[in-house]
Amino acid sequence: MKKFPIAKLAKSALGCLVGLSLSGGVVANFKASDLPDLGTAAVNTLTIEKEMHVGDAYMRVIRGSAPVVSDPVLNQYLTELGDKLVSHAHNVRTPFTFFLLRQDDINAFAFFGGHIGIHTGLFLNADNEAQLASVVAHEITHVTQRHLARSMEAANKTGPAAMVGMLGAILLTIAAPQAGMAALATTQALATQSKINYTRAHEKEADRIGMSLMVEAGFDPQGAPDFFQKLAARYRYSSKPPQMLLTHPLPESRITEARNRAANYPKRRYKNNLDYHLARSRIWVRFSPISPKSALAKYNKELRTNKYIFEESAQYGKALALFSLKRYQESSEVLDALLAKDKNNPFYIDLKTDLLIETDNTDEAIELLQSRLKLSPTNPVLLANLANAFLEAKQPEKAISELQTLAFLDKQSTLPYQLMTEAYRQLGDKTNRHLAQAELMALSANYDGAIDQLNYAYQLTRNQPLETARIEARLRQFRKAKSDFEEL
Repeated sequence: MKKFPIAKLAKSALGCLVGLSLSGGVVANFKASDLPDLGTAAVNTLTIEKEMHVGDAYMRVIRGSAPVVSDPVLNQYLTELGDKLVSHAHNVRTPFTFFLLRQDDINAFAFFGGHIGIHTGLFLNADNEAQLASVVAHEITHVTQRHLARSMEAANKTGPAAMVGMLGAILLTIAAPQAGMAALATTQALATQSKINYTRAHEKEADRIGMSLMVEAGFDPQGAPDFFQKLAARYRYSSKPPQMLLTHPLPESRITEARNRAANYPKRRYKNNLDYHLARSRIWVRFSPISPKSALAKYNKELRTNKYIFEESAQYGKALALFSLKRYQESSEVLDALLAKDKNNPFYIDLKTDLLIETDNTDEAIELLQSRLKLSPTNPVLLANLANAFLEAKQPEKAISELQTLAFLDKQSTLPYQLMTEAYRQLGDKTNRHLAQAELMALSANYDGAIDQLNYAYQLTRNQPLETARIEARLRQFRKAKSDFEEL
């Protein structure tokens, strides 16, 4: 499925992302069973319920103000990776949401309510899945150990103004590192050495527990020190290091400590994961700064010199680049060879659907997707692609059915409502088009726009008591949500 345009930047103070990046470490082989019980940690400052409420509000702002990637294939991969790690975590008290931002910087961040953001630049610089998993595990630990809430509690002891200044500086640091660091330097809450040490302690804890978590999930612990070493070597003399290193420098001691900690785990053989390398190829072609022509040259060179980890990922990258260059026949030939070996791979099926649609074979695309859905009826990649194929075939009623299922399965996704808006436009159904637009706007924290859309729908249903009652109920919900949002 082809990528959707990213949201425009919004002017909102909450648009600054809350995050805690990588830093610190101690020499120890840490077991997850050694974790402290944090059930009451920071409860006086931020309850779990309040944290989830705040996290939901921030996530809505991020959708409207940051370049969130709406790519079902990549989102499914990242969610599966994150869920695999979370399944081995302790002190999990909130659901987790993993999402991608189209940013070339090497960075990841965690914020309230189990939200983990990953920059596409991290994929481009992590050589394997273990390196990526080390970063994701670190961020998951920030959430399970409630580091942000605990930092707020520590600042709150200094005074409410100090806590507000500290939190605002953290938010700004993630959105604009240079400006944020200046704010941190002048913020009373973080000016003392005790507050700095408190933050460092969190980072060491996240490094220590994060490595234990990734090992329990079946990943190579060497992924963490290998990635640190790579970053250190690349940016040792750079005048513009990535955000991760701007906010948290990477001393040699951290690399050594991570290497020593990884060495304490029993040695075993680890396999590379093809899906990670397929995701990486997809990001290189569709979400990196290089042109499709340069991407094609990159993968042709890899295939010619046999410099790849998986030949399939290089072939997939080549097929994607050829598709982007509108060389559909050549792309299809490469992709069909991949499908012959793995006919149910979602990466391949997604691109095959795009190829069939672009070559006016939409009916064949629909048939392909329906056959695969019989085996996996709730697969979000198949549902999204089938809905899109129905729209291309001018069959909006069928598209709506698939999109309603998709929206039910993932209540955080904007994609179903983006496509629903087009489906109702094709049907000429103004009422439901307004309703779909309202849901889309609410997911991006635009409650004023959502309420306006509901009011438009209300005017069109004055003679339909059941519809007006449904819209009135949703209006009350959005007005309450807006009020709660403004209180934050």
